[in-house]
Amino acid sequence: MNVLIAEDDFALYADLLRAAEPGLQLHAGREVEHLLAIAGQCPVWLGEPDLLAQLLRNGCKPDWAQSTWAGITPLLAADLPHDYRLSRAVGIFGQVMAEYVLGYILAHERQLLSRVASQGEKRWDNRLPSSLEGKRVLIVGSGDIGQSVAGFLAPFGVELHGIAREPRPLEPFEQVHSLDALVEQAGWADYLVNLLPDTPATRDVYDAGLFARMSPSALFINAGRGVAVVDADLVAALEAGQLAGAVIDVCREEPLPTWHPFWTAPNLLLTGHSSAPTLPSAMARLFIDNLRRFHAAEPLRGTVDFKRGY
Repeated sequence: MNVLIAEDDFALYADLLRAAEPGLQLHAGREVEHLLAIAGQCPVWLGEPDLLAQLLRNGCKPDWAQSTWAGITPLLAADLPHDYRLSRAVGIFGQVMAEYVLGYILAHERQLLSRVASQGEKRWDNRLPSSLEGKRVLIVGSGDIGQSVAGFLAPFGVELHGIAREPRPLEPFEQVHSLDALVEQAGWADYLVNLLPDTPATRDVYDAGLFARMSPSALFINAGRGVAVVDADLVAALEAGQLAGAVIDVCREEPLPTWHPFWTAPNLLLTGHSSAPTLPSAMARLFIDNLRRFHAAEPLRGTVDFKRGY
């Protein structure tokens, strides 16, 4: 079978897939012109959604495309075809996202950044930290990544609540609420972690009204999508002391323009969309598993519902 690889790391992906399935005919690259010349020969695509979208926009279309990202927003554009099978990357980001979230929660709890500043000022900082035990963590987006994050946090003795499309029992959360309960739950949380995908229902949900409900000691972490946050409202909330701080990994425009107020907002840390990188070895294993399912006409892991948006 001919497989198109449209990726920055196309050579590494080709080596991994060749080792797993020597019979595959791999056609790989990063330049759109090169990819367009061979895309029509390949019923299966593997790659970055922004590159795949350019191929679709130029009249090419696969039988099945596997995204190497969890987010597939570029492929949801109204001017692109949606009559093919698309799967997003699932089951491979849980640990790296959990490491990111846990790292910044611990840094906040232990006042790591302010202690670095104190050392730079040669000021002895003997403030005592508190513990994560008993702290309230709200994870907004309780899919496979959110559940993994919760699983890593649970041993620290935190209280875990989740937000999902509909309320339901879901381990290891004590409670899972619907998105309608987000504002109320924001007032409950010591740590609010956004992992929502980009859909019409999840845009601009973090606004002035929600930030006003948060505790002045709470930390907001956005590792989901930038469009979920009303930027000006977050900056105003930080300036007013309505929350203790924010860790922002994703923004509406990336790279963030130099004029953007996030650069100078008080107690806001930018992490440059680094929270959960795709590990090629894990992505290759997912692709090979889905390729077997594709050949067997079985449901694919991470199948995208174009109407739902994920």
